[in-house]
Amino acid sequence: MTMTDTQGSAHTNVNLISSPAPADPAPLGLAAFALTTFLLSAHNAEWTRGTLAWLGFALAYGGLAQLLAGMWEFKNHNVFGATAFSTYGAFWIGLALYIQLDVPAFKPTPAEIGNDLAWIILAFLIFNTYMLMWSLFVNKAVFGVFLTLEITEILLVIGNFSSKGHIVEAGGIAGVVTAAVAWYTSSAGVINGMLGRVLVPVGKPLTLRAPSS
Repeated sequence: MTMTDTQGSAHTNVNLISSPAPADPAPLGLAAFALTTFLLSAHNAEWTRGTLAWLGFALAYGGLAQLLAGMWEFKNHNVFGATAFSTYGAFWIGLALYIQLDVPAFKPTPAEIGNDLAWIILAFLIFNTYMLMWSLFVNKAVFGVFLTLEITEILLVIGNFSSKGHIVEAGGIAGVVTAAVAWYTSSAGVINGMLGRVLVPVGKPLTLRAPSS
């Protein structure tokens, strides 16, 4: 056997060894989204008595970690997960930068900040609306995340446009519910992925099939 034959045989053997499937990044993306949503929502509901502690986590966890999960979903050929996690990861980074850079630089009034936030959330509400519809084709748990988030964003848009604090507080409470649903969905993805079977149910997706004749 020549050296060329040996190299060719080794190359063939390497190709026959299947690499393990990559881990599902969705539980990480959902957990990052859930925690940051919980912190901001608790602040909006006026449950917290501290500073804007959610900002750091908006950058590092809800932002960077969720954005990475979105990039890994592209590798998994999951267009829904890639679009959702990348978009909301960028949302958290953008929101944190707005609070940390724009607000100190321009010194807007509370009414102006509310108007800015209302327009920002309205833009993401438009995105969330069609993702809500398409989440029906993922599973019921993911649909629950987008449904509760839709309600949260509607309340926050109305509350910030109208400068009505009690509506913003209601949006904060809805956001805590959203975080709880996202944490549930994340935990299901972790344990179901570990076991290779369904232990924590997430519900079946909606399917579009032609009616049988």
